[in-house]
Amino acid sequence: MDPRLDDDLVQLPDLLKETQEHAVRLLEGLAERPVAPPPGRREPVALPERGEGARGALEAFARRWEPGFSASAGPRYLGFVTGGSTPAALAGDWLTGALDQNVVGDLDSAAAGLERETVSWLRELLGLPVAYEGAFVSGATMSNVTGLAIAREWIGERRGVSVAEQGLAALGPVRVLSGSPHSSIGKALSVLGLGRSALRRVESLPGREAVDVDRLAEALRELDGEPAIVVANAGTVNTVDYDDLRAIAALRERHPFWLHVDAAFGAFAALSPEHAHLVDGLGEADSICVDLHKWLNVPYDSAVQLTRRRDLQARVFQNSAAYLGAVGDDPDFVHLTPENSRRLRALAAWFTLAAYGREGHAEIVRRDVALAARLGERLAAMPAYRLLAPVRLNVVCFTVAADPSRADEVARAVAASGEAFVTPTVYAGVPALRAAFSNWRTTEADVERVAEALARAAG
Repeated sequence: MDPRLDDDLVQLPDLLKETQEHAVRLLEGLAERPVAPPPGRREPVALPERGEGARGALEAFARRWEPGFSASAGPRYLGFVTGGSTPAALAGDWLTGALDQNVVGDLDSAAAGLERETVSWLRELLGLPVAYEGAFVSGATMSNVTGLAIAREWIGERRGVSVAEQGLAALGPVRVLSGSPHSSIGKALSVLGLGRSALRRVESLPGREAVDVDRLAEALRELDGEPAIVVANAGTVNTVDYDDLRAIAALRERHPFWLHVDAAFGAFAALSPEHAHLVDGLGEADSICVDLHKWLNVPYDSAVQLTRRRDLQARVFQNSAAYLGAVGDDPDFVHLTPENSRRLRALAAWFTLAAYGREGHAEIVRRDVALAARLGERLAAMPAYRLLAPVRLNVVCFTVAADPSRADEVARAVAASGEAFVTPTVYAGVPALRAAFSNWRTTEADVERVAEALARAAG
């Protein structure tokens, strides 16, 4: 054994304790750490010929790289839609690395059983029927890829072919309809060979990102009975708008289509009594995307995909190898996702759900919604800014009132201040900014600091 590796094995308890102490210092300093320091570019150094051992690696990381890392786990990182890691989720994630399980099936570990239990807890949390089965994947993009791959196989089933066996050439063209699809939908269609051009954007309601169901019905009618895929939104990224899921599902009485719902973070509206109506009809979908490293506040990378048609899912993703066993009626996870090797992503989610339950996570959702509304009120009172949409849930979409083209400049100024991080975007053709609340740590005091930083950045 390499002497440094052998020495680290002997000192492993002390090394883990030192790493824990280092992590605790990082977490205790999150509130004051620069939220998004300009990372710059560093030239890679040469690979060490002889390593420095784990303690030396920790010291090198702390010196060379850690100062440039963002405080994305902290309370004022409002960019993208990023949660943090609850204490229990962090503990689960640490154990994930320590246990190092490859969750392919039930042959050698109870890990697959824990993942199935976690999926069932998530189904209960979101109020979905027991008909939904699911698996953990890396994020919303891979969840959308998986759901749309099942949809592609369903289209083939309607046309009497199996894309999984015969390939895309046997399928023919496919039409995908959506009002305001997330960018990952186009990426998924590209990966799946359907092509970005398969996506047809259907007109939204006036002043909204929600699809006009009447226009969607017209688009389906034009297909003259050909099966299609409809991608509906349960929470758009700019304004957290929701399609009328129940009205869309009702169109299946007249038109054949697979309903995939992108509910990456919007599904968690189910935990707020005042907003649960927004996801009414989610249980009518054929497949659902839910991202967990957003509002469930577990570490990256973690999402779940859910579907009613696990048989089609296994047809797409089955892995034929004698040592993996037959697919059967209850397929192992190796037959259900694009990955063969899979880390136990479910453990962090299991920990946070076991630790805080429905009530704890509902409190996070309610608080973040209230804080987003508070920032919206503060911005509405500032002459320098203009809200571009109502604050429907946990995202505030706004622009610089006098000169929207300054949105990027303001975002950079806020980041440079170290006080907060918001992301630039474009909404309805207007350069804009987004502040997304999904972190379990964020408080009213953080909202005030963000508002003050935005006021200063506006000049």
